[in-house]
Amino acid sequence: MYKIAVAGTGYVGLVAGVCFAEMGHQVTCVDIDQSKVEVMKSGISPIYEVGLQDLMIKNYESGNLKYTTDYQSAYKDADAIFIGVGTPEQPDGSANLSYIATVARQIAESVEKDCLVVVKSTVPVGTNDKVEQFIQDFLVNDVKVEVASNPEFLAQGSAVHDTLHAERVIIGTESKWAEELLQGIYKPFNLPVVSVNRRSAEMIKYASNDFLALKISYMNDIANLCELVGADIQDVAKGMSFDERIGSKFLNAGIGFGGSCFPKDTKALEYLAKQNGYELKTVQAAIDVNKEQKTILYKKASRRLITFNGLKVAVLGLTFKPGTDDLREAASLENIPLLLEQGADIYAFDPVGADNFAKVHPEGQNGRGSITYVSNVEEAIKDANVCFIFTEWAEVREVAPSMYKELMRTPLVYDGRNIYSVDKMEQAQVEYHSIGRKTVERQNMKEANERELHAARS
Repeated sequence: MYKIAVAGTGYVGLVAGVCFAEMGHQVTCVDIDQSKVEVMKSGISPIYEVGLQDLMIKNYESGNLKYTTDYQSAYKDADAIFIGVGTPEQPDGSANLSYIATVARQIAESVEKDCLVVVKSTVPVGTNDKVEQFIQDFLVNDVKVEVASNPEFLAQGSAVHDTLHAERVIIGTESKWAEELLQGIYKPFNLPVVSVNRRSAEMIKYASNDFLALKISYMNDIANLCELVGADIQDVAKGMSFDERIGSKFLNAGIGFGGSCFPKDTKALEYLAKQNGYELKTVQAAIDVNKEQKTILYKKASRRLITFNGLKVAVLGLTFKPGTDDLREAASLENIPLLLEQGADIYAFDPVGADNFAKVHPEGQNGRGSITYVSNVEEAIKDANVCFIFTEWAEVREVAPSMYKELMRTPLVYDGRNIYSVDKMEQAQVEYHSIGRKTVERQNMKEANERELHAARS
């Protein structure tokens, strides 16, 4: 077993550290926030992630897992130091590497034995070469320090499972020593390991995420066309899914992708391409489609309603996906400000994301409108004039179509995740608008066109 230090206790760092400890390694997680460290020591996870808190408690009690702000003691005799700090998007689309640089310098000034530094954070191709040189520039002691790339492929909401049962582990190294050390660290996981050079590992991360983003945007583009021509995107996706070359995942149409990876990684790869004199037209298209898709339901509702001013608007789901309290790039962040500007009185439900959202939009008056956070779906939709579904939480899926008819003042539902059957909502007498499927709006347009055609003929 190895002695491992992990820099950063966000989604990447904390999940990695906990899972390494679960595999028997001696792990110390490092964070600059003392209050956060104390919270983790008490057995409370700072992020909502299924199964994470139980493993934190188990491995902290066993002694395999520690938390500290003292990076010097954590780094000085570690066999490997994993960097899992954030690389947030900058205004031009490039990645902010300042947190990586800070940790790299701390490592250089602290290590007292040969050590492998492993970057799990998503970084532009070539960054790890610079990190290694940066460490060498500031290295205090006469020890060997190499840098490897080990990008993560976890999905928020299933991060622990994705780490312990990964489809593959990517390691990028420049020496046999580094490769064998990383192979040894991952041996207890009993997972397929793909060993490549550092730059290829960095590119695999971006190429994988951007391919999935492309797939989502493509399906959303097709969904928008389906509405215009009378096809059903769910039937189309089902037919596509039987083709092994396409597969069945990431074919669900909706109101775009969010989270900490896809939006940031598509922009970062596009920026990298431009810096090298190349235009990634497919990735740019994915970015453009996703941007438009985020507010497509708001635009539909705006055509249907004269105004949102003074209306009770139910919002079901605030996070970018179920199973997480993460709001980054969530559709709610795009739509709720638009609704508030129009004077809407919003009643929002999210089982875990409301507290985080309230930090951005506090409860009460917000400009012309107001926002109230409620504890269940029924309270949100009661007497509502219109309802928007932004996140497909189980609590939302379980609501019967008849409930909208019974509780809403006007049973008008805009579903960004295609949760419900169009026919069942119609049977429940709910005016239902979704993505890429039969809608009242399209039916009304069709009837209007037929009336115009009939009038022209007569």
